[in-house]
Parts: sequence; C-alpha cells; structure tokens
Amino acid sequence: MNAAKTLLNFVLAGTLLGILVASWAGPHFIGWYNETPLATQTMCNLPQVVRNVSSDLLTWQTIGAGIGAAAFLALGILFTLRGNRKAREQEAQTPPPAAPSQTAP
Repeated sequence: MNAAKTLLNFVLAGTLLGILVASWAGPHFIGWYNETPLATQTMCNLPQVVRNVSSDLLTWQTIGAGIGAAAFLALGILFTLRGNRKAREQEAQTPPPAAPSQTAP
C-alpha cells in the first residue's frame, strides 16, 4: 500500500508539473503558430479564432499532463524499487535478535 501511495504522489506531481509547463509554454507556441506571415493584416472570424486557440491550449495542457504523469510514474517506480532494495539489504546486514536466556525461577 505504501508503494501505491508513493507512485500516486509521483504521478500527481508529474501531472501538475506537466500542466504548469504546458500552460507556460503553450501561449507562446500558439501565438507563434497563429501569427500571420510577414506581418500582413488579415481579416478573420474572431470567435472561431478564440475557440481554436482555447482548444489548442487545452489540448497542449492535456498532452503536458500525460507526459508529466508518465515520466514521473517511471521515476516513482525507480524510486520505489531502489527503496525496496535498500530495505532488503539492511535486513540482510542486521543480525537476528538474540534469543532471551531462559533461566529457571
């Protein structure tokens, strides 16, 4: 159960980090992608542009969340496996407790 909590924490942290990175980088990329070439003026359907840009931002946030969750899941698995290996090595190195001496009353 402890390993599942650790993995879930890693996945949630990765998801949040992915959303933050996509929210920071997304508007810059979307603005660059939707720029008109050579700075010419264009007439456009503004409501449609707003819908497209909002849809693109949400799409990139979802992709960022997925990438972050997958990357941090892999890190969480490595972290959990390393912790389990260290715990087993410590158990193997510690001698078993000495049996209490039995004295007759």
